This record gives sequence, structure tokens and C-alpha cells, in this order.
Amino acid sequence: MKKIFAAALAIALIQPFGAFAASKTVVFPSDAPVASIAIPESWSPEETETGIEATSDDGAIYLSIDVADERTSDKVIDDAVAFLQGNGVNIDGSTQKQSEDEINGMKMANFDWSGTDKDGPVSVGLSVVSPKPGKLLVITYWGTKGEQEKHGPALLAIINSLHPAGQ
Repeated sequence: MKKIFAAALAIALIQPFGAFAASKTVVFPSDAPVASIAIPESWSPEETETGIEATSDDGAIYLSIDVADERTSDKVIDDAVAFLQGNGVNIDGSTQKQSEDEINGMKMANFDWSGTDKDGPVSVGLSVVSPKPGKLLVITYWGTKGEQEKHGPALLAIINSLHPAGQ
């Protein structure tokens, strides 16, 4: 995702900030919040059984964040990969890139791949971040190459808005 964030930053510098100003802050999960994030309302963010998900209004980007702990993190990651495969995303394992970032004081491990779906080439990313001891957030990203770039400023704003609950 580091490459995606870098591209998003470059695009953000040349596009107006107002493109993603109407955002909805989601605190999740609602029954025992561990994190919050601001997502443009046009992306229709909604809470899921394990976190939140949103899709850009043109369908070019899918983003989900699932809450896990040390015992369930492998299952959450397996479920994310199964979700992608179930939606026709084929990941090219030979393209895997791994990086580490820090977002709002939280260490983030990123795994990125290229792949394909029914519409052609895609970028796929899984990131893991810990908003508080004992809790992990698994971020799943799926974006259509050639279309995802126009969402760079919004994506950067979304990721930069991710905070532990109560901050």
C-alpha cells in the first residue's frame, strides 16, 4: 500500500481537497469500538459483522477494515483472501511487495500484489495495524488499475483518518 499512498499523495497535491470533504466518521465495531475512520459518504460506508467496508461510487476501489485479535488474525486474513477470490480477484503471488509504515502512531505492515478481476488489472493490498494492545485491524484494498488513481486524494484522507477509538 505504500506505493498507493505515495501515488495518492502526489495526486492530492494537484487536486482540490473538496473532492472528499463530505465524509462520515465511523467508529467500529459499534458494540465495542477499537478504531474510527472518516470515509466519504459517496463510498457508502457500512458496518459489517467484523468491521466496516466501503466502495468508491464508481466501483473502482473496495476497502474493508476488519477487527481481529491475536487468536483470530489468521482467520480474518484468510477470510479477506477468500472474499477477494470469491469476487473473482486473482492475485499474482510473484508480485508481492512488503513494507512497513506508521499511521497516526500505529505501526502498519503492508502486503501488496498485482492481479486481475473481471474488469482487468487490479492492485490488491492487505495491511495489518494495531490500534490498541490485543487488537488488530486487517485492511483489505482492491483497486482497478487505471481507475484507482483518481481516488488518490480520497484514499489518502481515509487512511490518514484512521485512529484508535477515542482519539
